[in-house]
Amino acid sequence: MSKMKRFLTLILLPIFTILLFPSCKKYLNVTPDGIGTIDYAFRKRSEAEKYLFTVYNNLPSYGNTSTDPGFATGDEFAIHYPSTYFDIGLNRIQRGEQNIVNPFANYWDGWNGGKAYFQALRECNIFLENVVTIPDITETELKRWVAEAKFLKAYYHFYLLRMYGPIPLIKESLPVSASIEEVRVSREPVDEVVNYIVSLLDESVVDLPQNILNEASELGRITKPIALSLKAQVLITAASPLFNGNPDYSTFKNKDGLALFNPTVDKEKWAKAAKAAKEAIDLATTAGATLYYYTPISGETMSDSTRVTMNIRASITDKWNPETIWGSSNAMASSVQGLAQARLTTGDHGSIPSPPSTNESIRSMLAPPLHIAEMFYSDKGVPIEEDKTYDFENRFTRVRTATAAEKYYIKENSSTAQINFDREPRFYASLGFDGGIWYGNGLFNDNKTWFIEGKAGQRGAQLGASLYSVTGYWPKKLVNYKNDFGSNSDSYTTINYPWPVIRLAELYLWYAEALNESSGPGEEVYKYLDLVRKRAGLLGVKESWSKYARNANKPNSADGLRDIIRREQLIETIFEGKRYWTLKRWKLSDTYLNLPIRGWDLEQEDDNYYRVKTVLNPVFTSKDYLWPLSEDAIINNPNLVQNPGW
Repeated sequence: MSKMKRFLTLILLPIFTILLFPSCKKYLNVTPDGIGTIDYAFRKRSEAEKYLFTVYNNLPSYGNTSTDPGFATGDEFAIHYPSTYFDIGLNRIQRGEQNIVNPFANYWDGWNGGKAYFQALRECNIFLENVVTIPDITETELKRWVAEAKFLKAYYHFYLLRMYGPIPLIKESLPVSASIEEVRVSREPVDEVVNYIVSLLDESVVDLPQNILNEASELGRITKPIALSLKAQVLITAASPLFNGNPDYSTFKNKDGLALFNPTVDKEKWAKAAKAAKEAIDLATTAGATLYYYTPISGETMSDSTRVTMNIRASITDKWNPETIWGSSNAMASSVQGLAQARLTTGDHGSIPSPPSTNESIRSMLAPPLHIAEMFYSDKGVPIEEDKTYDFENRFTRVRTATAAEKYYIKENSSTAQINFDREPRFYASLGFDGGIWYGNGLFNDNKTWFIEGKAGQRGAQLGASLYSVTGYWPKKLVNYKNDFGSNSDSYTTINYPWPVIRLAELYLWYAEALNESSGPGEEVYKYLDLVRKRAGLLGVKESWSKYARNANKPNSADGLRDIIRREQLIETIFEGKRYWTLKRWKLSDTYLNLPIRGWDLEQEDDNYYRVKTVLNPVFTSKDYLWPLSEDAIINNPNLVQNPGW
């Protein structure tokens, strides 16, 4: 049997067919016409490197409304439906339209917005089985490439695990002589999948670089801190209620009777997750990672209030900043910024005219619902429903006029709802709203800045059939403050940034969560939780609750601290495509993802604008915790079992 045949993929696709998939267009020149062989792809270093980049190119398109399952699937955004401007794709799952005939974001088969991740795994295996044959590669580089491929193999398995639960393990390529039964793989128990992923990461971290040395050409490639951070994420996912002793899946078995979920809760999994998170933190810190603090640019006039909000905004949008452990160069945030950008006003003091309402580069369509606005803390650092000083009962019905003391968050003398007043800096860093200040975009002076006028007939209100926020809120956090409307404000230039797949702040919060679950409250838990809060301009957890919360002792119990840590994670990572997965692993999706999507009465020109209206009643049922396999996958492989409920 020839070398080429030995390494045909499981579905017997020749290598030149694999390389012609649309997501790999930049690698079409791996082989000359008519020579689609493994031998050619690995005949020299330069060709093999192209193949490695093809394996990288299977990474998700994070922040994409039609291909990123975590981004527009949950409850972070409402989007005008139907839209004539872009494919809302996965937002249809929010409406209960997921199905088994043609599932949305089908990463099992590679359809309908999903990439073919079992094919991606076979490409990893082909690379690993052939990289040793490259004649002109150094030993050091060989080890690094192997480590990168093992990491990617681990990540693609993990991505499938989060979506589908128990999956087949694609450990090696099958030969062309494999029997039909060998090709018809079965699903493996969740614990075995997790153990295999962790073993790949442990192998990869040995030969990965600690830092990227050639930043001009290699930013986005995998490093030791990335590998250890992913290991922490895998283990904390495995320790969480969805996968750790979940009684809902006690009868979920293969056709041969093999149980796919362990029905017993294992607290030791939390201890393993805590250990992995701390190892990742320590290595990332050694490699230079720190929480991001904003440094004003030359000539910038900025208040302390604005600087704290910029700690949050710029930690996302400043390219390759020291908080970004894993930034994806496969997913440079571009079109998403136009979807998140509100149409702004400068008033009578702006040096740049307001962009015309007809500027369709500013689509202004990603709309956070009111319960996302409610989620952020008060300015006292506790939930608004727990803050004994906050006017929670009148948060929607009371309309206030902003004073000079509030001008760095809300336009002075403008009126807006109580819910937009007296909130923590992350609220103002993350959300745009009627009357809210929008710093940057060519104006870098606190006294000459943009703000939003969102009521009917105003610049930030409805444009055309669907170019507007259906709730009256905008995800400002996703928009680079360096974007520019141009001298005549008729254009919109975006400064793109790599999507933040994992940030140091997340590692801190995972560590705090895992420690609390494994050993309860303690100084180490408070330490890492408070580091994130301090960067956001808040007092420590115990001090905030003791001074301002109705239940001052909440941080002192494991159950109370669990609620605090969870809310902290949801606030800190909002709009980054992580909330959906986080709610799922906690088994809280059926609580959160069925909340009505509400917003303001956008048809009103006066303070009646602040009447609450329901935009959508989303649908999430217990079966939605695991993505469905397509009917075709089940028919083509009778050894596969469908996920419960589908």
